[in-house]
Amino acid sequence: MKNKLVLECRDVQHAIQVIQDELNKRGKAAVIAVTDAHGELMALLRMDGAPYSSIIVAANKAFSAAREGKPSREIGQKMRDPAKGYSIAYYGDNRFTGFPGGVPVIVDSQVVGAVGVSGLSGVEDEELAQIGVAAILNTIKKE
Repeated sequence: MKNKLVLECRDVQHAIQVIQDELNKRGKAAVIAVTDAHGELMALLRMDGAPYSSIIVAANKAFSAAREGKPSREIGQKMRDPAKGYSIAYYGDNRFTGFPGGVPVIVDSQVVGAVGVSGLSGVEDEELAQIGVAAILNTIKKE
């Protein structure tokens, strides 16, 4: 039998707090989403001033990263490669996205969740999501 690691509420809350603190330092606002290993939402925070449209986008970025086990940006890169003729429709779920900003949480080669950030540039969204993933991994390693 295989043991399965799962994110707990405290891991998720810690990641959101660390990202929110970083956004506050930068004087910016965004939407932060954290999902479980299946891409299902565990928590979402829309900071004051963050665009409403970023709510779904952040959740979809985290969903995509969790389901695929790789950053959502990589899905977008495949779609933009004309040689591959790749379409997002192949995934069969309209929650998949190729926008940067979704990063999986991987522990011992196992996806345990994902963090998605939306509301800023794709580069900054992904950087902030990586900060959240690092916060979760640091919490898990301390246990």
